[in-house]
Amino acid sequence: MLLTINHTTRYHYDAPVDYALQQVRLTPPNTAQQDVRSWEISVEGGRIETQYRDHNGGQVHLVSVDRGAEEVAIRAAGEVETTDTSGVLGKVYGPAPLWYFQKPTPLTEAGPGIKALAKHLTESRDQLAALHALSSSILMAAPYRIGETYAATTAEEALMGGSGVCQDHAQIFVAAARAAGLPARYVSGYLLMDDRVDQDASHAWAEAHVDSLGWVGFDVSNGISPDERYVRLAHGRDYRRAAPISGLRLGASNESMIVSLQIQQ
Repeated sequence: MLLTINHTTRYHYDAPVDYALQQVRLTPPNTAQQDVRSWEISVEGGRIETQYRDHNGGQVHLVSVDRGAEEVAIRAAGEVETTDTSGVLGKVYGPAPLWYFQKPTPLTEAGPGIKALAKHLTESRDQLAALHALSSSILMAAPYRIGETYAATTAEEALMGGSGVCQDHAQIFVAAARAAGLPARYVSGYLLMDDRVDQDASHAWAEAHVDSLGWVGFDVSNGISPDERYVRLAHGRDYRRAAPISGLRLGASNESMIVSLQIQQ
């Protein structure tokens, strides 16, 4: 499937900015699941200072905001040819070793609730079936609801709160898989919705390492493994390590953000 993506994140500040620097992870890699035909990152109100590969092998652009700017827009656009592999990325390994993805982070520290979810994983002989069952259990325990969690909400907090969005679902899955001793990671990317071109936001899912298959994806929020409607951008141990845009800002200005995202076949 050939997907055309146009994604603009526009920041507005109520006072001129003294200094701001953003890490931008909006460049999809070539994988067994996707072939990037064309892609471009552009900036209004700032500039790309440099680009590099992070320790997960992902492409990162470092964007500075013009001094005194009151608005900056970061745009990513291009075409990606996707393939349905039933969520299997395979035995593809980057600079970070597998054991790195077994270590918890502050956002994915397993509490009593997540440890209870992980118990079935440790008892099952069928690793893949147990991971699919874990995905279903998470969605039952914390149905998809917006506005009840935040970027800083931990996996355990979201689970105990009984709701979450794709970010929370992915982090709960990652935390539970790690609690059972499996390497797992958070993936950010895009999802083509069947009923619309304009999307509300980018998407997130989880991957776990299955001995016989390598990395396999699980979209808890939608109850499936990623297919040809998905485009991956970055992965990391949690949301903070794979966020499409993150950074810092100096000055007394307040910030508002508008996201425009169109995905179409």
